[in-house]
Amino acid sequence: MLLFPGQGSQKPGMGKELAEAFPVARGVFGEVDAALGTDLSRLCFEGPAEELTLTRNAQPALFAHSAAVWALTKDAVRKHVRAAAGHSLGEFTAYYAADSVSLPGAARLVRKRGELMFDTGMSRPGTMAAILGTTTTPIEQICERASEEAGLVVPANFNTDDQVVISGEVAGVERAMEIAREAGAKRAIKLPVSGAFHSPLMEPAVGGLTAAIATSAFTDPVYPVYSNVTAQPATTAVEAKDLLLRQLTSPVRWSTEIRNIAARFSEALYVEMGPGNVLSGLVGRLVKGARTFSCGTPAEVEKLLQMVAA
Repeated sequence: MLLFPGQGSQKPGMGKELAEAFPVARGVFGEVDAALGTDLSRLCFEGPAEELTLTRNAQPALFAHSAAVWALTKDAVRKHVRAAAGHSLGEFTAYYAADSVSLPGAARLVRKRGELMFDTGMSRPGTMAAILGTTTTPIEQICERASEEAGLVVPANFNTDDQVVISGEVAGVERAMEIAREAGAKRAIKLPVSGAFHSPLMEPAVGGLTAAIATSAFTDPVYPVYSNVTAQPATTAVEAKDLLLRQLTSPVRWSTEIRNIAARFSEALYVEMGPGNVLSGLVGRLVKGARTFSCGTPAEVEKLLQMVAA
């Protein structure tokens, strides 16, 4: 089971060791640079963090790192893959790894998505916050009350049973944070984002993303890609395009998605391809006894190849 991380896992230096150790990885970063007409690899390898974290840069940067890891391991790993999933941006990378979209095509698409999300965040300001710990009131009801009292806010990421991200207008999010604390949440933390992602506030970006997806060449994925929107597997190019568009303004149902995967593939090894181990940690909290492996560095690539060959 392949997993691909989303925004938040980026950091300066990402992919640098891979590119230095493996010409194939260096080639992937170079191909992404050429597709975008910019020196994205320099930003990945050197920073600065403030520029790398900008949505329009973070999304293609994460895609490039994950794509480089996949390029290094796919010949050995591909025959063992049963399905793939990605968190938000990572779902686009999952379709690339499933041969549904080309490397340059996916790079341009995620760059455009990041630009649209960033621009929408500037024109229609909003924010996001993580609610940690279980609440006595369902998060949906907390958001409904906050929306009535202060401003629009909705659940955006259902990451685990006790980690939900909310998204919306600043006043609405802040009010929902207060209500969540009153309802027993351990912590409510505002996130450093440039907009209210996975909420109706992203609606102005829908037109641009519709056009970008419509003009991107997609084929049916060679293995199912689980959807953030439905938490179910998608198997056709038509489904892929529809679900990637709907994802922009819909919540990421990660906890249900992973449990559905675990129910279908009970013996799966979950391999997170890209920087960090955020998704591996979430899977470990969602599926008792889940086997996970993070693969983002040269040493981890070598270890994965040894595991597959054993």
